Amino acid sequence: MGEALQERRGATLLPRSCCGHWGIASSHAELAGCKMTLTTTPAASVAQAFFCLLLCVPWGSSCPPSCQCTERAGAKAVLCSSRHLEEIPKDIPKDAVFLKLDANSITKIPSNAFRHLSHLEELDLSRNAIEKIDRAAFKGVAAGLRTLDLSSNRIRSIPKEALLALNAKLRLANNPWHCECALQEVLWEARLDPDSVQDITCHTAPREEYVGKPLLQVLDAGVNFCSVRQRTTDVAMFITMFGWFAMVIVYVICYVRHNQEDACKHVEYLKSLPSTQSHAETTSTAL
Repeated sequence: MGEALQERRGATLLPRSCCGHWGIASSHAELAGCKMTLTTTPAASVAQAFFCLLLCVPWGSSCPPSCQCTERAGAKAVLCSSRHLEEIPKDIPKDAVFLKLDANSITKIPSNAFRHLSHLEELDLSRNAIEKIDRAAFKGVAAGLRTLDLSSNRIRSIPKEALLALNAKLRLANNPWHCECALQEVLWEARLDPDSVQDITCHTAPREEYVGKPLLQVLDAGVNFCSVRQRTTDVAMFITMFGWFAMVIVYVICYVRHNQEDACKHVEYLKSLPSTQSHAETTSTAL
């Protein structure tokens, strides 16, 4: 009877199935399936149709135009792989749990790039062109993130503060790493994926003999990049202190010599003056 009334009024309202469970659409694809034809629709029918549209719109959970949003094990998955992205999308849904940004052209991860994604557990940034990662790049997701894939990028160095705050399993393989103390500390303290740790290779290093070798192999041979840096710092401090000490010595020597010269000049001046005794004898004789 209700359908007949709708037909009689010339309106076809949005079906309940359009909005899932009473009107919540999980993506733009579902919203596109909502069809509505209005012909001489009374005000009440228009209001009902508009209300259903509002329910169908995915407020606060919209999917970026270049990505696909789906469900994985009952959680939101945002798939942005191979979309020629040059930066991280700004409108990633806040309820995203899985985020794939692999195989793009992203070059930098700025501070607070994922701060609004408090539910994020898996983040794939592999096969990009990432060269720089800010210290606060993963601020806001450190507690919940379980997997972070940064493999196959252009990363030479990374602030250890950006990774050591994470509890996630890290994949850092196939990057042109510069083997130094910071990378060594990451290897010691971070949770690295055991299947990929052997592929962390020294592209450049303080000594040529380490280039091309896996970082783990170099460290197992007894090399300590942090102690090398400490020795370099100690030598620099020693040279600086020696330089200051030498300057003080030179200043003291110059000061003493200058005073000696002044003293000699003063003595010569005093010698050139007639003595008081001679002046007194001359005065007595005259009297």
